[in-house]
Amino acid sequence: MRVEKSQNYTNTTKASVAKEALDKKYFSKGLNIGIQSGIYYGLYTALVTTATVYGIWKFWYSGEAGLSEMTLAFILGTLATGINDLTSAIWALGNSLLKGKFGDFIKTIKTKPGLIMIFAAIVGGPIAGVTYILAVQMGGPVVIPIAGLNVAIGAILGRIILKQELSARMIAGIVICLIASLLIGATSLTGEIKDGMLLGIILALIAAFGWGLEGVIAGFGTSMIDSEIGIAIRQSTSALSNLLIVLPILALIEGTGIGLIGSLFTKAITDPTILLLFASGFFTFISFNFWYKGNSMCGAALGMACNGTYAFWGPFFCWIILGVILKNPGYEIAPIAWIASILMAIGIFIMSVNPLDYFKRGKN
Repeated sequence: MRVEKSQNYTNTTKASVAKEALDKKYFSKGLNIGIQSGIYYGLYTALVTTATVYGIWKFWYSGEAGLSEMTLAFILGTLATGINDLTSAIWALGNSLLKGKFGDFIKTIKTKPGLIMIFAAIVGGPIAGVTYILAVQMGGPVVIPIAGLNVAIGAILGRIILKQELSARMIAGIVICLIASLLIGATSLTGEIKDGMLLGIILALIAAFGWGLEGVIAGFGTSMIDSEIGIAIRQSTSALSNLLIVLPILALIEGTGIGLIGSLFTKAITDPTILLLFASGFFTFISFNFWYKGNSMCGAALGMACNGTYAFWGPFFCWIILGVILKNPGYEIAPIAWIASILMAIGIFIMSVNPLDYFKRGKN
């Protein structure tokens, strides 16, 4: 009897050790995927920014096309966002077709979780997505870390809307993020950043709020549906909302009518820069896909922290692609902004996960 109990204990111990090893491997993989999501989002930012400073976009923004100030300030940025989301939706829908999930995509749209994702997409796409592109165009890549405040804002909104815990550690992380954003904003006073910095900062804050709210809303929706289906719904809704609702409204306000939108859209998708927008759309799709996967594998808090590192990768890839490779002036990042970007990432990490728990996990 004692031998049998000893064998059972040994088997249980082996099973426990094996499970712990699998958990660590699963966690590490999720951590890696989460970090990649932030890198890919940085690449998306750099590519969509590159697309809008070359080809037909360069001609439009140069003023030679005779476009109105409103078109230059708002319509072109919304158009770029809409086309990027459209290419991203094509990648997402193509992925669902290849994996045999397109039927589930159609069915899910009609469900409550699907409607929740549609609402989240409207908040995160037409509102946050457009203001983010406009912020980068007007203020340069230095405003990207400010949009990274979406994690801090999401934590606050989660506390208000979903009654989620807002601990002293999370508050400390929020304060660090706010200090970092103030440091970034201070660079506009030195003359080192382009003239549209102030408006760019304001738009980046609006984007941060929109994405923070989207994260709270979508967190509930994606807990009940396949993440890849959720991404397809999100990108499709955002693309259609921008191209078929927001742009026509802006055109009517501008006074030229929707004919202008059709002309701009046609020229944009037939210009060689569409290849860059297809590339940016691909990285947008991959980034969201990896974000959802990372959240499910290593936890939503750490997944958000890893994704939030785009606050660093965005300016980094803009500098590498536009500044170093293509030798465009104005994309150099002031030292204080680089320091603030790293500080912002630290604040996001501290707010999203207890560093002591993470290091303890690594020692086990």
